[in-house]
Amino acid sequence: MAKLVIQGGKPLRGRVRIGGRKNAAVAVIPAALLGDGVSTLENIPSIRDVATYIEIVRAMGARAEWAAPHILRISANGLDSVAVTYDLVKRMRASYYLLGVLLAKFGRAEVPLPGGCDIGQRPIDQHLKGFRALGADVAIEHGVVKVEARRLVGTSIYLDTVSVGATINIMLAATRAEGVTVIENAAKESHIVDVANCLNAMGARVAGAGTDVIKIKGVPRLEGAVHAIIPDEIEAATFMIAAAGSHGEVLVDNVIPKHLEPVSAKLREMGADIEENGESILVRGNGRLQACNVKTLPYPGFPTDAQQPMTVLMAVAQGTSMVTETIWDGRFKHVDELKRMGANIRVEGRTAVIEGVERLSGAPVQATDLRAGAALVVAGLLAEGRTEVSGLAHIDRGYEGIDEKFRGIGADIQRVGVVEPCAAI
Repeated sequence: MAKLVIQGGKPLRGRVRIGGRKNAAVAVIPAALLGDGVSTLENIPSIRDVATYIEIVRAMGARAEWAAPHILRISANGLDSVAVTYDLVKRMRASYYLLGVLLAKFGRAEVPLPGGCDIGQRPIDQHLKGFRALGADVAIEHGVVKVEARRLVGTSIYLDTVSVGATINIMLAATRAEGVTVIENAAKESHIVDVANCLNAMGARVAGAGTDVIKIKGVPRLEGAVHAIIPDEIEAATFMIAAAGSHGEVLVDNVIPKHLEPVSAKLREMGADIEENGESILVRGNGRLQACNVKTLPYPGFPTDAQQPMTVLMAVAQGTSMVTETIWDGRFKHVDELKRMGANIRVEGRTAVIEGVERLSGAPVQATDLRAGAALVVAGLLAEGRTEVSGLAHIDRGYEGIDEKFRGIGADIQRVGVVEPCAAI
C-alpha cells in the first residue's frame, strides 16, 4: 500500500511555490465547455481531481489536452453527450457543475449524484432549486439527476443557505438564459470570483461575484478564452501552518495574501510572525505557540478546508483551544488518528476541545479524506519519530506533489509504493 514515510521534528526552511486553486480548477474546466472555441486554462494543478475531470470531458466527446505543464486546452467541439457515467463522477464532488453547463448548452443533462470526500451531509437541493427557478424540470431517478428545459429564463433566486457549489452551478446555467438572473445570498469565495472572471472572458456578463448578490445577463453564445487560475489558498495555508508549527521559516510564494487573512490572523494570534510581501507570505515559528479558538465560517471567515491542519497546530500549542465546525458535520474524522499520535482532543458534537501537549509521537495513520490527509502529513512533520500516512489517493486529489514540496523546504518525507494513477494526468 502506498504511503508517506515522515521523520518528524525538523524545522522547515526555504521557499515553496503554491499551485493553482483546486476548487477553481474543477469549476473552470466544465465552464470552458460552454464556449464554442478553444479555451486555454493556465496554472492548472496536476492533481487527481483535475485528471478525473479530463477523463469526464473526453468521455463526453470534447477535447482536453495538456499544452504544457499546468496549461490545459479544452474544446467543446465534438461534445455529443449530455449523460455522464457514475464510475467517473463518484470520484469527485465537483462533477455536479456539469449539470449547469449541459443545461445551458443543450437544454438537458443527466449526471449521477456526485462523490467526493465523506465529510458529512452535502445536499444539492439549492442547486436544483436554482435550476427549477430558471425554468428547468428536475428529477432524480435511480441516483441520477435529470434536468431539462426548453428555454431558460432569468429570475431572482434566493439561496436558503450560503452554498459555493449552488452559487457556481446557477451562475453557469444562467450565462445562456434569457434575461437577467439575480442570485441573492450568494457565496463570496475567491474561486467564485475566478469562475466569473473566466466566464466574462468568454463573453458572459456576470457582475457582483465576491458579494452576496450576483447578477448574470444571459448571452446567446460564449467563445473560448485564455484564463489563469488563482493560487490555492488552502495549499498555502497548509504550508504556513506546517512552517509555524515546526519552528521554521518559510516563504510561501505565489499567493494572494488577502485570501489568506483569516489564517494569517490566527497564526499571529498564536505567536507566529507573518510578513506579507506582494505575492508571498513569510512565516516564522517562534518557539511553542499559544492556544486559540477557531470557528469555521463561509468566506471571509476561517475556511473549513484549513480547519483540519489547524487542529494539528492547536494540538501542540500551549493551553486549551477550541474548534467549532459550522460547515460540515463530518470534519473531525482525523481526530482519532491524531490521538494515536498523542494528541489530547475531545469532540463534542461540532466542537473539538484540544488540550495542547508538548509534542506528538510518530505513528501509522490513515487519511480518511483530502484535508484530513493533509493534516496528518503536517502532524507527521511536527511529531517526534517516524510517521506513516496511508490513504494517499485522498491527498493527491488536492495537493500536487506534497512530498516533493515539503522535501524542498527541508522535510524528511518519502513516498513509498505507488498510488494508482489517473489515466488523464
